Amino acid sequence: MSVAEKTQKKSGGLGETVSVIVQALLLALVIRTLLFQPFSIPSGSMRPTLLEGDYLFVTKWAYGYSRYSLPFGPDIFSGRIWGSEPKRGDVVVFKFPPDPSVDYIKRVIGLPGDKIMVRDGQLFINGVGVPRVKVGQIDNPDVTEVDRPVDVYRETLPNGITYDTLDLTPNSIGDNTREFDVPPGHYFMMGDNRDNSSDSRFSVGFVPDENLVGRANVIFFSIADSASPLEIWKWPSLMRASRLLHFVN
Repeated sequence: MSVAEKTQKKSGGLGETVSVIVQALLLALVIRTLLFQPFSIPSGSMRPTLLEGDYLFVTKWAYGYSRYSLPFGPDIFSGRIWGSEPKRGDVVVFKFPPDPSVDYIKRVIGLPGDKIMVRDGQLFINGVGVPRVKVGQIDNPDVTEVDRPVDVYRETLPNGITYDTLDLTPNSIGDNTREFDVPPGHYFMMGDNRDNSSDSRFSVGFVPDENLVGRANVIFFSIADSASPLEIWKWPSLMRASRLLHFVN
């Protein structure tokens, strides 16, 4: 084989490799933009439903697509394409309204037109109290983030969605609020860790429809103690096996 033939063969092999890499990247981009996006839980605001160290898939098509469905959120169009309204009780990833570069994850509590308030720790929607029943205590710092038993209350929304909330501190600042009128095209979000959640009661405010990224669907991996999933040697002691492939309620 001549030098020219060897050079041509190497050049062809390199071109094929580059082509395969580009196709793989484009496929990954399409999947991330239109279908699923991986997301890691950055804080304890959704405990006990979601824990720091949970890694989950977010379904991007659940509510249609906005500019924030694309990487970096380019301002190329406004509103939503093929949009559908989230259900009350959905756990949703959205862009923080004051700074859309930051992702938040909370539960949808108020829909457009709703009146939302909290009184003595009980949630009220349109003047009707949401059933709130104490179901026990959790004494596990990995779940509660505190080294003491924590009361757990189960809420049942008007559409039948049921989930557990933590009550870290009785009579906390978020246990009594004014009445919030949710404007058209916006949603009222709350964390399940009611006394340790920055949500629509506070700095988050109402979340515009455009800021919705997708619905939290399934936890595919979970590891405790702020460990990285790349630290494979820690898996035997820190991986939360019971949370793997766990659907988000």
